[in-house]
Amino acid sequence: MLCEEGVTQIGFPLRLDFHAEDTSEDEAKRIVRALPSEVSKALITYLTEPGEIVQLVAFLGVDTVQLHGQVTADSINRLRRLAPKTTIVRSLIVRDSAGADLLERAYSVAHLVDFFLTDTYDPTTGASGATGKTHDWAISRRLAEEVGKPLILAGGLTSGNVRQAIHEVRPAGVDSHTGVEDAEGSKDRRLARAFVREAREGFMELSEKSD
Repeated sequence: MLCEEGVTQIGFPLRLDFHAEDTSEDEAKRIVRALPSEVSKALITYLTEPGEIVQLVAFLGVDTVQLHGQVTADSINRLRRLAPKTTIVRSLIVRDSAGADLLERAYSVAHLVDFFLTDTYDPTTGASGATGKTHDWAISRRLAEEVGKPLILAGGLTSGNVRQAIHEVRPAGVDSHTGVEDAEGSKDRRLARAFVREAREGFMELSEKSD
């Protein structure tokens, strides 16, 4: 359904530190195999041990891994050597007044990753990402401009704010989780369609401004 609505990458959150998993690893593997080849498949995880990450990537058959845990530069370097063809996305969790710290962290691993992804910390629950909350987009904009690697913007994005977010941050891509779910927490076709439409319009407008 998501592919039919124009989603270009689908992520599978597994081995998490806070949220419950949406599906089992066996079921995720079956879904990955059934998805169109042109759609990128990502493991989203808080795992930190490179060997364990590589094993799960291989088991699932995904082409991308989003690292949300406390992964060191050395571990990312080992992961790069163990899985040179896997796209590595490093998440950066935005907290209040965290811009300078995130910039420093991003610079320290920029040479090891393919993308950065900014998401939001929720102080009320302690969750880092998948909070349904936005953050200070100025921080993400600075990361997108200064670090030298493409940035994916996440955190509370919906069809109602994604176009504005694209204009303000100028990211390489946008990510939505809770913003395309219904009240029961299932992905909703109508919401996904609206999100993709608004995102495409936002990127088109951004391209026209650049021209």
